[in-house]
Amino acid sequence: MTAPTIATVGALRASGHVQRSIKEELRENLLGYLRDGKDAWPGILGFENTVIPQLERALLAEHDVVLLGERGQGKTRLLRTLVGLLDEWTPVITGSELGEHPYDPITPASIRRAGELGDDLPITWRHRSDRYSEKLATPDTSVADLVGDVDPVKVAEGRSLGDPETIHFGLVPRTHRGIVAINELPDLAERIQVSLLNVMEERDIQIRGYTIRLPLDVLLVASANPEDYTNRGRIITPLKDRFGAEIRTHYPLLLDDEIAVIEQEATLTATVPGHLLEILARFTRLLRESASVDQRSGVSARFAVAAAETVGAAAVHRAAVLGEADPVARPVDVGTIVDVLRGKVEFESGEEGRETEILTHLLRRATADTARERLGGIDMSSIVNAVEQGEPVVTGDRITAKALLDELPDLPVLDEIAERLGAKSDGERASAAELALEGLYLARRIAKDTGDDGQTVYS
Repeated sequence: MTAPTIATVGALRASGHVQRSIKEELRENLLGYLRDGKDAWPGILGFENTVIPQLERALLAEHDVVLLGERGQGKTRLLRTLVGLLDEWTPVITGSELGEHPYDPITPASIRRAGELGDDLPITWRHRSDRYSEKLATPDTSVADLVGDVDPVKVAEGRSLGDPETIHFGLVPRTHRGIVAINELPDLAERIQVSLLNVMEERDIQIRGYTIRLPLDVLLVASANPEDYTNRGRIITPLKDRFGAEIRTHYPLLLDDEIAVIEQEATLTATVPGHLLEILARFTRLLRESASVDQRSGVSARFAVAAAETVGAAAVHRAAVLGEADPVARPVDVGTIVDVLRGKVEFESGEEGRETEILTHLLRRATADTARERLGGIDMSSIVNAVEQGEPVVTGDRITAKALLDELPDLPVLDEIAERLGAKSDGERASAAELALEGLYLARRIAKDTGDDGQTVYS
């Protein structure tokens, strides 16, 4: 994070520094990552063989890019990762409003200073994190916000309206030599989108009644929802034509990627074993395949993340009430997500009133699939016999892990289940045993009753 010490343009030239445009900089740095076999996209999961190669080709072709995809597919995260491809530090003219390169001043004030000071023109260094600007395209966004407008204060100081120095620059020119990201681009009013046409093609800006010729050097990237892209809002045809690449994003294609996203993004306040994260990942994927869910809206990855955090919070709640030292989530906690997160899923109009029923059914399918996948090959008939011949097993959000383990019969198969699931502590062993019991119930080998007091009885 230490900036270079070069302080004048003369010293910069003597150092051999070479000026590059923003797109050349991204292109050459990306090529360096590819040659060295380094990961240029940290934190981006599930796009390795689909979206990432397309985006890399677009950057190598020096194209502006728009990402199309449903909500919660990581579009914004991917755009922000582009910052890592910039040089860590870049020189700018000290005090310049647009962060101009010392070799190439573009505003009248900077051109005048460069001519007066020559090699003594002072420079400072800007970190790459300051070269990325992001704008959410809200309906109230104006041309002044993006491009600029006449500054009445500067006019009041005595300058004429035709003087370029009366301009207050907007977001795009202020990100000169950087990356401008516009989220939800179709939400921009069409007349506002028109203001970007010259920025993307001619690389200049037009304000009010006169043109200011500023050779802007920016990479324009944007995100859009395909449904908005075609119906509610749209990208106007001339602007769409100026994007060199349109790339479709998607939800994770593999279950392991879905789980990895949850592990990476969720802030868990308790231990949530891997088999529970798998249930949540399978549940999310089943929702995305269900005909009862509006797939045009999609089921965001944030749904699965929020579900994992809710399950962890349920374990913390139980631990606080019952005095458990180390909260560990169990399958009984998974049911808490249905009511809490129902509003995060858009259902088809014909399913009104059946939302809870649909969610509960799909959650049971996800649990059964996980139990079958994780515990397949283990003979659990001894558990079935023990439950049939002995006392029922009682669990619930008011039963501690130790109390649940004390109720279970002493069977070698329980140790095998715990070993299969990597369960070591009492909480993890209780969670593993509960998954086995729930799997047996869903396979219709034992019965299950849930009372109003929150207790679940397997018998």
